[in-house]
Amino acid sequence: MRTRILLLLTFLCFLSAGLFFSSKIYKGYQAKKILEKRKKTWLVLEKKIKNKALRFPGRVSIVIKDLDTGWDITYNEENILPSASLVKIPIMLSFFYAAREGRVNLKDRIILKGRDRVPGSKVLGDKPNGSRFTVEELLEPMITQSDNTATNLLIDYLGFDNLNAYFKKMGLKNTNLARKMMDFKERRRGEENYTTAQDMAFLLEKLYHKDFLSQEISERCLVLLGEQKINDRIPKKLPREGAFIAHKTGLERRICHDVGIVYTRKGDFLICILVKHRDKSAASAKKFIADIALLTYNHYQYR
Repeated sequence: MRTRILLLLTFLCFLSAGLFFSSKIYKGYQAKKILEKRKKTWLVLEKKIKNKALRFPGRVSIVIKDLDTGWDITYNEENILPSASLVKIPIMLSFFYAAREGRVNLKDRIILKGRDRVPGSKVLGDKPNGSRFTVEELLEPMITQSDNTATNLLIDYLGFDNLNAYFKKMGLKNTNLARKMMDFKERRRGEENYTTAQDMAFLLEKLYHKDFLSQEISERCLVLLGEQKINDRIPKKLPREGAFIAHKTGLERRICHDVGIVYTRKGDFLICILVKHRDKSAASAKKFIADIALLTYNHYQYR
């Protein structure tokens, strides 16, 4: 009797083990099939985006990356273009870098003088001369409202050489700072700030994975990017409740950019689109960026 019971228990153990491993094999097979299907739809998305880029009248540079699988869609990602206000992202990161090294304190105060004022300053433009701001207080309008006066105060405080050195330390290959915001006199002399979609994607991915200096610093930077007030490009056609976007825009004469991270319930993706357009108005470039963002977002919702 005991022998029969032992044999039965042994059989049941083997049966359970067999069912367990069969289940794991089946689940692995199913996961593989799902991944293969997702890859096929990703390749369809890539074709659609590249066709749109080819038809756009101007120079386009794109990096889109699935932050789960690491799959990417790239188009002229190494093209060097004027950065416009995208340079404010590495400027922000440089200050956190300098603070970590003890070269600056984010509570240091900077005085606003009349000569510091430049156009494109929605926040500091109305502040009286002699107003004092901490470095931390200037980072917020520089990123969330692209305030040019705040940016120039920060550039003066840390200096061109230090900022460019930090850009290199971060691992940027083709991003520089050669002139202040709105300094068109220097631009006419040939001094220009440049970047690439590849460099911007590199920085954003480090922030997403909390790999820039520390988790805390990465999160602080993402919070600022997530409070962006200029939302006429990447977020333009996305549902307000279906996605959260941390991003930064750039806009100058015939230059229109937007780079960011889109968080959705079905997956997160990185999107960097830089455009040098031919039209006097940036309307077509803004629409192009919004259309690509919506196309990518829809891929996640219906895959």
